[in-house]
Amino acid sequence: MQLAAARGIITQRMNTKKTEQLTIAGRTFNSRLLVGTGKYRNLEETRAAIEASGAEIVTVAIRRTNIGQNQNEPNLLDVISPEKFTILPNTAGCYDAESAIRTCQLARELLDGQRLVKLEVLGDEKTLYPDITETLKAAETLISDGFDVMVYTTDDPVIAKRLESLGCIAVMPLAAPIGSGLGIRNPYNIRTIIENASVPILVDAGVGTASDAAIAMELGCDGVLMNTAIAEAKDPVLMASAMKKAIEAGREAFLAGRMPRRAYASASSPLDGRFF
Repeated sequence: MQLAAARGIITQRMNTKKTEQLTIAGRTFNSRLLVGTGKYRNLEETRAAIEASGAEIVTVAIRRTNIGQNQNEPNLLDVISPEKFTILPNTAGCYDAESAIRTCQLARELLDGQRLVKLEVLGDEKTLYPDITETLKAAETLISDGFDVMVYTTDDPVIAKRLESLGCIAVMPLAAPIGSGLGIRNPYNIRTIIENASVPILVDAGVGTASDAAIAMELGCDGVLMNTAIAEAKDPVLMASAMKKAIEAGREAFLAGRMPRRAYASASSPLDGRFF
């Protein structure tokens, strides 16, 4: 009887975890993995990897990717249908607020008035770190223009909170420089950002492999956005599948609550009540 009850509790908890959804701009998503579309060998590989990832939000660099601007070139939307995926236009390649704002306005025209965008304003070409002054300026203008802004930023808790206060619907601190694959370099700052946030926090940039994604989720992140870690893997489709599992495992571990860290050993089988 007790065993059956325990099984029932476990099943109930697992079902709750499976149905728990990520909410962005009033929309709900089953997957907490967001993926990019750059650096793949061809559109077919792009399609296959994104399918394997289970991602529902796919980000597209408007300045670098054809989604209808050029009629004579292959269109990404032919393999990544807006009817199946939420297309998240981003401002990759913008180095000032003005160009980022124009890029978002272009994306709104190309995607039939879509308001959801990912804002990133870079500081320089070598580090690809965000220019926070220009990011704040662009975010304020875009929000006043009716955009739902998900924003790429540093792992500075003060700046993250300020971006939230401006009205950004999600804050996306870097784990490490874009495309570096270095993993979560400052988990303490990421955790501080999460603890002080009332909007979704998603790690953006720096993930290299599945364990990095799991760590981000175990810290309590609401999701992870990645591109290079999948696209530059030897087998992008297999890596996409691994990332899907890592996100799910990391989220479940966070919800379960890890055991406390101890300085000394603790016997798995307590001595109290021993038979001999």
